[in-house]
Amino acid sequence: MRIVLILVVAVAAAGCAARVADSGRTQVVAAFYPLAFAAEQVGGEAVDVHDLTPAGVEPHDLELGPRDIERIRDADVALYLGGGLQPAVEKAIAGTQGTRVDLLPPGADDPHVWLAPLHYARLIERVATALHGDAAPLVAKLRALDAEYRAGLADCDRRTIVVSHAAFGYLADAYGLTQVALAGLAPEAEAGPRDLERTIDRVRDQGVTTVFVEPLAPRREADTIARETGTKVAVLDPVEGLTKDEQASGADYLSLMRTNLAALRKGLGCR
Repeated sequence: MRIVLILVVAVAAAGCAARVADSGRTQVVAAFYPLAFAAEQVGGEAVDVHDLTPAGVEPHDLELGPRDIERIRDADVALYLGGGLQPAVEKAIAGTQGTRVDLLPPGADDPHVWLAPLHYARLIERVATALHGDAAPLVAKLRALDAEYRAGLADCDRRTIVVSHAAFGYLADAYGLTQVALAGLAPEAEAGPRDLERTIDRVRDQGVTTVFVEPLAPRREADTIARETGTKVAVLDPVEGLTKDEQASGADYLSLMRTNLAALRKGLGCR
């Protein structure tokens, strides 16, 4: 009986594998949320997308398990951003049997391109090319989002944003803002005492009223600056990944970016 049961399970498993293999969908692995969202939107029913970074996990800190390595190896298309954003992912993707697509713009040292909608639109078009998908509907939504940002940030009392790490450079450049970051491009980097002193001086000199923190990153330094300067702390999401609550509520890139716009307008005193 045990032998029969084993054979039944084996046949069922083989049948399941065959159904997956015969689905006809392109198997895509995406390094983290913005790339997974792009692939899902442009690929539609023609793709199966697996986000390597689970909800609630900071992408920079991602560690891959054996199942992740297997998915990467067997994927038809692997989407990632180079430049050291996720070293473990870059190393694993080097071993994929499918097509590797590095979406970092040539010559860029800052990978956070998705935080400026029009930059993200260009990334979307590259994803659509790789997946033979349709970028037009999402690109139209991103152009509308860009127009909302331009109108919403046109008339503000302040134009300096103090943030936890230097993720918002593209956004700041696109809308005439100045980014002051407590740490560099990696959120796990900690600001030293002199960095905190310089930031506190800039907050006071430029009349900053809000220090922005991130939902998936430590906020200790931001709390220190807020306490020393009497400023408020608010959330500005780098949209590197969803929290579990955001995932459960159906939040996506577009809704999070509009939440960011509302936070910026309030913090900068925009009319």
